[in-house]
Amino acid sequence: MTTSNLLVYLIALPLISSALLLILGRKADKWGHLLATLVSGSAFVIGVLEFFAMRSRSGDARPATQHIFTWMSVGSFQVDASLLLDQLSIAFVLLITGVGTLIHIYSIAYMSHDRDRRRFFAYLNLFIAAMLLLVLGDSYLNLYVGWEGVGLASYLLIGFWNQKPAYATAAKKAFVANRVGDVGLSLAIMIAFAQFGTVSFAGVKEHAHHASPAALTAIGAMLLLAAAGKSAQFPLQSWLGDAMAGPTPVSALIHAATMVTAGVYLITRSNFIFDASATAQLLVVIVGAITLLFGAIVGTAKDDIKKALAASTMSQIGYMILATGLGPIGYAFAIMHLITHGFFKAGMFLGAGSVMHGMDDEVNMRRFGGLARFMPITTVTFGLGYLAIIGVPPFAGFYSKDKIIETAFNAGGLKGILLGGAALLGAAITAFYMTRVVVLTFAGSKRWDDKAHPHESPALMWIPMAILAVGSVTSGFLLASGNAMVNWLQPIVDPHHHEHGEEFLKPIVVSTMAIVVVVLGVLAAIVKYRTVPVEAPTEVSVFTKAARKDLYQDSFNEAVLMRPGQKLTSGLLFTDKSIVDGAVKAVGFSLQTIAGWIRNLQNGFIRTYALVMLIGLLALIATVWVVTL
Repeated sequence: MTTSNLLVYLIALPLISSALLLILGRKADKWGHLLATLVSGSAFVIGVLEFFAMRSRSGDARPATQHIFTWMSVGSFQVDASLLLDQLSIAFVLLITGVGTLIHIYSIAYMSHDRDRRRFFAYLNLFIAAMLLLVLGDSYLNLYVGWEGVGLASYLLIGFWNQKPAYATAAKKAFVANRVGDVGLSLAIMIAFAQFGTVSFAGVKEHAHHASPAALTAIGAMLLLAAAGKSAQFPLQSWLGDAMAGPTPVSALIHAATMVTAGVYLITRSNFIFDASATAQLLVVIVGAITLLFGAIVGTAKDDIKKALAASTMSQIGYMILATGLGPIGYAFAIMHLITHGFFKAGMFLGAGSVMHGMDDEVNMRRFGGLARFMPITTVTFGLGYLAIIGVPPFAGFYSKDKIIETAFNAGGLKGILLGGAALLGAAITAFYMTRVVVLTFAGSKRWDDKAHPHESPALMWIPMAILAVGSVTSGFLLASGNAMVNWLQPIVDPHHHEHGEEFLKPIVVSTMAIVVVVLGVLAAIVKYRTVPVEAPTEVSVFTKAARKDLYQDSFNEAVLMRPGQKLTSGLLFTDKSIVDGAVKAVGFSLQTIAGWIRNLQNGFIRTYALVMLIGLLALIATVWVVTL
């Protein structure tokens, strides 16, 4: 283990920049965006330097640590504010700072007319700092601080335009849904401390094989609940579509490089828990399989281009979560898909922002059409991301997603058939809904009115899109070549041995099946959307209606959680006011009444006092007489 003095700057630079821009306020309006972008780029440079330094070392010397201060010291329990940069966290650091910096650059132009651009960039820096703390903390408690910081930053960014009530509501919805997941992380940390007496990753890993199956399953289930909240997985996925209320660069940041990847990181970092609990691992693959299909189905019916991409994110994160439940080899493929997804999804979200920029903030794809002639750069960069996400060789998704499908089939038995079949079906639906997005937006004839004047975005917007498009083309090949990602992460997810598992289907068979279903999905979308009505048809199947309503997830939450919660709250309020407060008030009223009676006896008349004394004396005599009989 090596010591590095640079790690703290990864977090401190964007955090200080964010605080500075918020404190200075309007005084920083003219240069705040430049400072924030420079700081994010500086963090990326530090990450690159640390990466090459790590590569120059070998074995156990590769990870780097930095002790900042002792946070808690109670008896034998001690938590240090320390940072850990290993093979897993460096992958996230480069993704967060690299893609994050491109989004900063893009935002300079995209938010140029916003009066509060400086505040927006302050929040972006806060988001970057919180996410870096999340992936660099060397214990669950340090991770938890970053975890909560990401929740705060997402609330601020999603509700950035909170003068619109719907946007403020969307921010609150995301915050509340994440708080549910955060309870899971809190409980997991408490159980780990109760079982092992430590909350550091190294300490929990050391003691995990001595823990009872019940404890490991409980910790794994709570960690999965936390991951479901942050990564918008079933059953806590309902907030993701509403998160599109924030500015488009926020969508790119949340959906590609930061927040939704946190759950995948948490499970991968806790691999020793899930590998030791078959039940927890089974729960992970179930959640991943359900969510990848859930998101894909929802994406088929969304006319809002950002919400279609949001549903896509939900589905693709589902693939990653599924992979993390497939054993040691699955963790590597999950992270590989996470990185490739970071490129093509960020590129497509920024492409959607470019389309909105050229179409006067219109998001309804039915009012686009034929934009390829007016926005060629956006079309090409978005198109490369599209080819990557549907898994066309040799683009990035072909290498990462097909590996997850292959590993799912190789899980063996009925489990492998079900999981592999779900992943393969998801690939077909992905090809359909993403082709739908491309056809409705860039192909065909124009469907916009004469008020719109589509045009290509400025260089500050399309250059980041072009760089991300290059990543969409090359990242998969680079990470898969020579099993680069698998070998890089092996010391973290499988330090003792490397299991490939039983080979149920040959890779060539899986790839062929995946290409076939992708082609079928693409052709189905092209045939279906040869003509596109400007208004969405109302006479549609029950399945389309369900997909338009997000498979009734909000209705379910309202009926099962919100309404009963409201009734429970009303009942508790009635109990508190009528019974608890009533009992307290009754005691007070009784004492006040008795005190009033007694107070009436103190009237200042001697005859009254003499009468009371006489009554008391007679009572005393009567008592003595009764006792002596």
